[in-house]
Amino acid sequence: MNFISILFLLSCVGLGCAAFYYHSKGNKRLSLFLILLLGFLLRLFTASDLYLHCWDERYHALVAKNMMQEPWKPYLYKTALLPFDYTNWTSNHIWLHKQPLSLWLMAISMKLFGVNEYVLRFPSILSSTMCIGFVYYIGAYFYNYKTAFLAAFFFAINGLVIEVCSGRVATDHPDTLFLFFVLLSILLTLKFIEQRNSILNLLVGIGLGAALLTKWLPALIVLPLYCMLLWGSKKFSLRQMVAYLSIVICTALIVFLPWQFYIHSKFPLEAAWESAYNSRHIFETLEGQGGAWYYYLNRIRIDYGELIYLPIIWLLYHFWKNQRDVKTLVLIVWIFIPLLVYSYAATKMNGYLLILSPALFMVTAAFFFVVQESLEHTNYQWVKKIVLILLIGLPIRYCLERVKPF
Repeated sequence: MNFISILFLLSCVGLGCAAFYYHSKGNKRLSLFLILLLGFLLRLFTASDLYLHCWDERYHALVAKNMMQEPWKPYLYKTALLPFDYTNWTSNHIWLHKQPLSLWLMAISMKLFGVNEYVLRFPSILSSTMCIGFVYYIGAYFYNYKTAFLAAFFFAINGLVIEVCSGRVATDHPDTLFLFFVLLSILLTLKFIEQRNSILNLLVGIGLGAALLTKWLPALIVLPLYCMLLWGSKKFSLRQMVAYLSIVICTALIVFLPWQFYIHSKFPLEAAWESAYNSRHIFETLEGQGGAWYYYLNRIRIDYGELIYLPIIWLLYHFWKNQRDVKTLVLIVWIFIPLLVYSYAATKMNGYLLILSPALFMVTAAFFFVVQESLEHTNYQWVKKIVLILLIGLPIRYCLERVKPF
């Protein structure tokens, strides 16, 4: 095992160094491919635990396995031999604790390739790897390809992102696939702005509907980002924006509403309970998952590097100095709406903030180059160099802590 771990680490270091080298030479495609390969290798290695993890992977795996035969009946225990409590998601019969799309994808994967841990995790591994590319292209829109490359690197090596897609921590595969559909919707929005192709706008609605069918209402973060991106492009009149937004919303409704109608008619008790239970997360501390109002503000230093506050402060300062910069406003909304909503909610879990991680990576990358360019000034050069080293080094350290190669 030590030999495999050493070989794995050397491969990761080699891929990372080669990616930065080819990026410095202007070879964008090869450098991005190497970053994708690095991210895939990290995820594949971390997902190599041949057992199911506690909270929540075991439940997702069991329901997905049962859905292989009956995709419209999400059983936890397929045959209820003993009386069960439908209000207890850890021991009930019909399992509606999560929206079904991520479970369907895991079920399809196991149906095609067999039932084992690797196959179960494959949709998450693949989608999380693809998100690296999404972050790259979205980051290029907000800043430039140099910043986008560093943001993609941060996403590729982030310990929390890797652990979640590997099933090691709570919220696991549904949150990974949820992030995939959110990022896909944003990327399609940018492509729609660029090409003004109505098919792309329709695909934005499908992506939003898929995100809703994966993790319900948090997917609505896509809508304010969509509106601001269209407005900031200055390519659309208000009337056009309203029309296109209506198409997105209607398409999303067509995608996710049928399942809601189905479960409320087929399993009314369970569906009503889970709907009410979701709302209780806002006002009640459920399952002991509580924390102070600053829980997430404190947590992001661990998940994204102890210096993460500096890029956030810089982002706010940059907007204050350039108040017409719509792109900066989009990133502020992307970061602070989930942060404020989840900080207000009584129930708190670390994985909830995964949705804002791409924005944090882009802002951190942009801040890195702002500090790097300021090195030309003689003031406090040693401090700036330490900041640059830590902005890269702390996420790498956290990656090693989470991947646990040894």
